[in-house]
Amino acid sequence: MTARSIMFMGTGSDVGKSLLVAGLARAYANRGLRVAPFKPQNMSNNAAVTADGGEIGRAQALQARAARREPTTTMNPVLLKPEGDVGAQTIVLGQRKGSYKARQYWAKRHELLPLVLAAHAELAADADLVLIEGAGSASEVNLRAGDIANFGFARAADKPVVVVADIQRGGVIAALVGTFAVIDPADAALIVATLVNKFQGDPQLFDAGKQFIAERTNVPCLGPVPFFAGASRLPAEDILALDQLPRGEGGFRIVVPRLPRLSNFDDLDPLRLEPGVSIEIVEPGRPLPRGDLIVLPGSKATRADLAALRAEGWDIDILAQHRQGTRVLGICGGYQMLGRTVSDPDGIEGEAGFSAGLGLLDVSTTLGPTKELRVEAATHVGSGTPISGYHMHMGVTSGPGLDRPFARIGNASDGAVSADGLVMGTYLHGLFAADGFRRSFLGAAAQGSTLAYEQMVDETLDALAVHLERHLDLDALLELAR
Repeated sequence: MTARSIMFMGTGSDVGKSLLVAGLARAYANRGLRVAPFKPQNMSNNAAVTADGGEIGRAQALQARAARREPTTTMNPVLLKPEGDVGAQTIVLGQRKGSYKARQYWAKRHELLPLVLAAHAELAADADLVLIEGAGSASEVNLRAGDIANFGFARAADKPVVVVADIQRGGVIAALVGTFAVIDPADAALIVATLVNKFQGDPQLFDAGKQFIAERTNVPCLGPVPFFAGASRLPAEDILALDQLPRGEGGFRIVVPRLPRLSNFDDLDPLRLEPGVSIEIVEPGRPLPRGDLIVLPGSKATRADLAALRAEGWDIDILAQHRQGTRVLGICGGYQMLGRTVSDPDGIEGEAGFSAGLGLLDVSTTLGPTKELRVEAATHVGSGTPISGYHMHMGVTSGPGLDRPFARIGNASDGAVSADGLVMGTYLHGLFAADGFRRSFLGAAAQGSTLAYEQMVDETLDALAVHLERHLDLDALLELAR
């Protein structure tokens, strides 16, 4: 079996490429095709653990689910996880290879092209169709040399390209026509269509716009694809989407400080979809308002985010609210922050050193080069309810607080709970997707809740597939693949 492939690039980030690929994966899978998603290079701190023991971007895991197949590291062979303003952790075929400054990585990224091409070929050997997603903007000509994420890959693999633009940003005609104007003619020759996404209003009003784009680019202009309201029910990968997600209007108030290196924020998704819950993500410059629960999510650089938390005075807010009876939950990096100390003797996440934690849990963490990556079936100690989650962390946590674990994983334990029961820490990502645990944890706030989270995700993917079938000619799009 050798698959046909087609690549979707964007005029910018967050134009809807990831969602389009997910919807198309489900639509073509529903037609009986074996579909595989693929993203040569991704940059995201929202990641997922794969069936083969590595990590890939969260969007590719969702796309694999849409295609009804297990996620594998070949679906996203290069993943960059920003750790600061100018550097990132580099994941190759699911495993951490080190942390590099941007200039270091950009100078050597072309060396990864053979590996990326081999990963695509492996997927194509076991599929009818490979749906490829580009990264960022297709017209970043300043980054074209050595590129492996967009036209660098498309040229090397000789794959057709559809360029996607978000009409809600304004200037969609200039964005699409302008892409052709600035990129290399040999790159432009690979573009087989453009696509206008996230349209709202009467589509006939854009007929003249479509015609203009087609005439100026000499390729068909697809769509417009109307805005898909159900997108907010699906896990988002791009941090830009965090500001646009609905946060609920329920009476149970969850407060989340927005730290600079926030990661795996999709852990919050099942909570914000609960009718009885509201989530407030607090921007820098504001004190933490009083909540029923404070959540410290994962972090790509625990000590740096701990310093940022203190700079905002949020440590004082958290300690004060805890004294007043507010519950506090830390997940992964947030769990590490709740302990007594976080040490990074080898400079794994930045400058080597030691940081005092918030001291709400009697544990300490030492960061090291080994990353724990595994899917877990756990049991919450407090309620006895099952949790299906995953570990994705660096560092070893120890101390007397572990004698009161948050969860059990077989004969092993996970996390810690304070003596007063108000402070909890866990390494388990994805814990709130477990309906029984989530309802037990929220108590009265989830009484009568009918949210079946995992079922809802699948139903939304099916609705997205129907949406795309209605507004795109999927037969014609399939014919463009090769």
